[in-house]
Amino acid sequence: MDGLILGLTLPFLGTILGAACVLLIKNSMPQLLQKGLTGFAAGVMVAASVWSLLIPSMEMTGKSGILRVLPDIVGFALGMGFLLLLDITVPHQHIDKKESEGPKSNLSRTKKLVFAVTLHNIPEGMAVGVALAAALEHSSYLSMAGALALSLGIAIQNFPEGAIVSMPLKAIGNSRGKAFGWGVFSGLVEPIAAIVTILLTSVVIPILSYLLAFAAGAMMYVVVEELIPETQEGTHSNWGTVGFAIGFILMMVLDVVLG
Repeated sequence: MDGLILGLTLPFLGTILGAACVLLIKNSMPQLLQKGLTGFAAGVMVAASVWSLLIPSMEMTGKSGILRVLPDIVGFALGMGFLLLLDITVPHQHIDKKESEGPKSNLSRTKKLVFAVTLHNIPEGMAVGVALAAALEHSSYLSMAGALALSLGIAIQNFPEGAIVSMPLKAIGNSRGKAFGWGVFSGLVEPIAAIVTILLTSVVIPILSYLLAFAAGAMMYVVVEELIPETQEGTHSNWGTVGFAIGFILMMVLDVVLG
């Protein structure tokens, strides 16, 4: 039970600490640093998708040949499709874009920016939830240590993500306190998504391998659709690439060593 609580709270704590940067740093975040941190987050998510989700999903089937990867194929495709659906149906706006995405609405730019980050955090919360559920039900394929490694990796990448959210919100006219509050709120969806996922997997244990792949597909959608393009636009794109490499290596080490 202690491992479950720790796994649920670590990512949210990372977001809170990152959002708190707006209370400590006077100036806006340099673009070079923002590119590096965005790349770092992308690297963590890719490595987590492979080592913490897709590989355990394949091992859990106990099959060979095409049946071994079938849950990964189906779950991954559904995860990508789910985030695509949210991207189309939820009004949101990315920090580096002037125009909103999704259906037209009268929401403020601040709320649209928060919704954009919230969409990113949903698959991360699902990934943590399904990993913890797998550790509780099938520890021979994914140990609690491995699930906590994923949770820690998400928490580490949530720190810069929290800062990347809160500081631009201050830059567009919000007070420090309000920018911090919105940054924290954007991360609240992670423990909620994790808890909902755990509750669902306790009912549908037979498709747990599909849910692992589903979470991986959802996270990869965020990486390909948003994070990677953000690192390569404008100047300092090389820092995004370096950040990606560091994030990928760190998450891979965490999963292999702790898992």
